[in-house]
Amino acid sequence: MKAKMNIQQATQQYEGWLAAQTRVLKNDIEAKHELMARDAFSFLRATFYRWMQLFPVLCPKAASAPRVLAVGDLHVENYGTWRDAEGRLVWGINDFDEAFPLPYTVDLVRLATSGWLGIEAGRLSFGPANACVAILEGYTKGLEDGGEPFVLSEKHPLLREAVTSRLRDPIEFWQKLSALATVKPVPAKVMELLKQAMPERGLAFRVAHRQAGLGSLGRERFTALAEWRGSKIAREAKPLLASASTWASGVPNPVVYYGRILKQAVRAPDPFLKVNSGWVLRRLSPYCSRIELSQLPRRRDEAKLLRAMGRELANVHLGTRQAMAAVRRDLANRSSTWLRQAAQAMVEATLKDWKEWKG
Repeated sequence: MKAKMNIQQATQQYEGWLAAQTRVLKNDIEAKHELMARDAFSFLRATFYRWMQLFPVLCPKAASAPRVLAVGDLHVENYGTWRDAEGRLVWGINDFDEAFPLPYTVDLVRLATSGWLGIEAGRLSFGPANACVAILEGYTKGLEDGGEPFVLSEKHPLLREAVTSRLRDPIEFWQKLSALATVKPVPAKVMELLKQAMPERGLAFRVAHRQAGLGSLGRERFTALAEWRGSKIAREAKPLLASASTWASGVPNPVVYYGRILKQAVRAPDPFLKVNSGWVLRRLSPYCSRIELSQLPRRRDEAKLLRAMGRELANVHLGTRQAMAAVRRDLANRSSTWLRQAAQAMVEATLKDWKEWKG
């Protein structure tokens, strides 16, 4: 049984499975291993494969909940901003690499667990129990209201102020990308996809490799950098892979759900986020990127931030319309402390694994 493996065995087996799906970059995997030892919050972000081993065993009541097309690798730093087709700034869940049909509770417990570990790592100052309450309040309200995208124009002024803070400095953003080393060769298929993603035909660009994220660190990323009409632009291609849930559950013939979850969710879509020929393509810019908690101002309403994260999760789950009646019934029948209890169990398991990994 996979849950009986230790963290080293689980990581070795998962990375072997990953290497059978795509080209794995050794230097990036080594960097990922080092980041996993840094703190438990980073460890959680990097080890969704381990989460899917442990969650059904440690949280059997939560694991029996109705299934939705879930985010999977959800955490408090898997939120970001983008511009929709009308140029409006939109905030929401940033990445769906691990999308898979799962109990709706997986995303809630993982979000709460990441918040708890973020508090212990000093990234958040809210109390763990209050964080669980705020997330659940936001999620429940989102389900009741039928969902609404977070368009940061007339509404959500506090959230807009937080995500447009000076800590997301465009100068610093482009300096980091410009410093990336050029990568060669670039697969012909990827070059063609990046050319098609440019704002005009024949635009010259160079392709660099960017180390980003933690869950997907180790996979190839091709970042196209160009100058266009007076300023810098960037596009990125990343290979589409099946969720680690398929590895943990032993599902044969895995399906990739990235495109489906984007179409189903209640969102103001990012017109530059596309699934094409086995690759995910997106635009990168200072306000079209994931937001780390360190990029948010120190003075912020964390209760409202966590409620918003819960509401945005509801926006995604509402895409599985046929499951919503069952989800609402299940949620209504759970105790007021179920999320805190499940998150505590996963926090303890994550800390145990992290200490073993660090040692």
